[in-house]
Amino acid sequence: MARAAGVDRSFLYRHRDLLQLIHTAATTPPSGEGHAQVSRASLQADLANALERNARLTARVRQLENRLSQQLGEQAWRDSGLGAPTDIDHLQRQITTLEQRMVELQSQLEDRTEELAAARAANRELTRSLNQAHR
Repeated sequence: MARAAGVDRSFLYRHRDLLQLIHTAATTPPSGEGHAQVSRASLQADLANALERNARLTARVRQLENRLSQQLGEQAWRDSGLGAPTDIDHLQRQITTLEQRMVELQSQLEDRTEELAAARAANRELTRSLNQAHR
């Protein structure tokens, strides 16, 4: 039966429900030549459907295993403390804001330094003119 279906015998033994259907079909007397052909075709269609479903389920299991592996890996990476913080975007925005603020403060410092230098120069001129007037 396995050879006729194009599968290995171990496939039938792994799928007990198919094996039971085969044993039932083998022990049930055919009611006519047409009926036996329909049963065989039906079993082959069921087997083909089961193989296709098995392939889909195997692919889905593999996909789920990969997702689980990724999730567990990411969780282990976060738990180890070696990974980047989860709020890295927030930290990047904060760095940008602080850098902009630093540029603004440096500009203000330069302006005030220039004002201080001008005030000192004016103070020296006033002091010099007062000292010359008292002489």
